[in-house]
Amino acid sequence: MTATYDRFETANHSEQNGTKTIEQAILEAIAEARSACEMNGDGSSNCAVAWDIVEELQAEKSHKQQAKHSRTSLESFCDQNPGALECLIYDV
Repeated sequence: MTATYDRFETANHSEQNGTKTIEQAILEAIAEARSACEMNGDGSSNCAVAWDIVEELQAEKSHKQQAKHSRTSLESFCDQNPGALECLIYDV
């Protein structure tokens, strides 16, 4: 369980440094989870923790994808021309 948690921490730090992608960290966490389940049994706490780590990494990947909001052409136009009629917001 500790080794799995340490691997999760290492994946987070190296991903922030740009040396490892989140996809690589997920694949490594899946391999670690399978290994933990084989060694300790499917019902063990080590197996559950390992799969929880996989789930957390996948959730982080999903959150990052949602954060990459692609700007529309109107948003870009309004950034450059905030006074344009198309960009005015009225409070009624």
